[in-house]
Amino acid sequence: MRITLIAVALLLSSAVQAQSWPAKPVRWIVPYPPGGSTDIAARVVADRVGQALGQSVVVENRSGASGNIGFEAAAKSAPDGYTILVAPDSLASNPHLYKIGWDPFRDFLPVIQLARQPVVLAVHPSLGVGSVAELVALAKKNPGQGFATSGAGSQQHMAAEWFAQIAKIELTHIPYKGGGQAITDLVGGQVKIGSLGSSPLIPHYKAGKLKLIAQTTKTRAPSLPEVPTYEEAGIKGLVIEQWLGILVPAGTAAPIVARLNAEIAKALAEPAVQERYAQSALEPVGGTAESFAKLLREDYDKYARLIRDLKIKVE
Repeated sequence: MRITLIAVALLLSSAVQAQSWPAKPVRWIVPYPPGGSTDIAARVVADRVGQALGQSVVVENRSGASGNIGFEAAAKSAPDGYTILVAPDSLASNPHLYKIGWDPFRDFLPVIQLARQPVVLAVHPSLGVGSVAELVALAKKNPGQGFATSGAGSQQHMAAEWFAQIAKIELTHIPYKGGGQAITDLVGGQVKIGSLGSSPLIPHYKAGKLKLIAQTTKTRAPSLPEVPTYEEAGIKGLVIEQWLGILVPAGTAAPIVARLNAEIAKALAEPAVQERYAQSALEPVGGTAESFAKLLREDYDKYARLIRDLKIKVE
């Protein structure tokens, strides 16, 4: 009987909390530095959501340890609706790569998917290839071609290793500490191949300084309609959709989750938000909390398999 009364009291407390929410500023944790696609996606939507809720939204960049510092900070926060996590899909892959103190299913509730974007396969014009087939032919003739990524264990790393496995070619990974220097060296020709996020490469591609020969999404991204997917290029089964999503600490009241989902969905439907996302090669998604939870589970299982099969390791 006592247990029942406690449960009822907790439910009533949660309902009261949800009715008064938000009564103070809301914190959005971004586990990466300012200026990247995760940060941009968060700030554009956070402004709109803050206006709708009648409270300021403070974006807090808690970067480091491949996102794990920000993930852990959010996981340990009170489930009161005042801490929101803006997470990339490394939330689904990091548990298979690092010893961590958080769990994506135990510690978080999915709210909504914000956006998706492809990893792209880029080559320097001096390499002399303009398609996946030509790169495969070159790699079979000259094994061990180097490819740059933003770091070991990244989705970019997995995409290139998966490509090499399917195509039966040998490539050499050149991991950088972040995408900035990798892109600089790729544009400068110090490294000839890159498996990198699409957003920062598009200006160099449009300027003719790089060729983009494949993208990892199931269908062509709206920002790159002329670039074939890996599957279209004959690399069957290779699909990785880098995503961004919103989560809250487990135990957050259901009405708060529902309100966040509704307000963020409205923001994603605004033409101004869609235009800003397009400028960063982000495709807004939205949808239900359940559909985002399904995606998180599917990618968690996918990355477990890829990391095992491709022998992906981090230092």
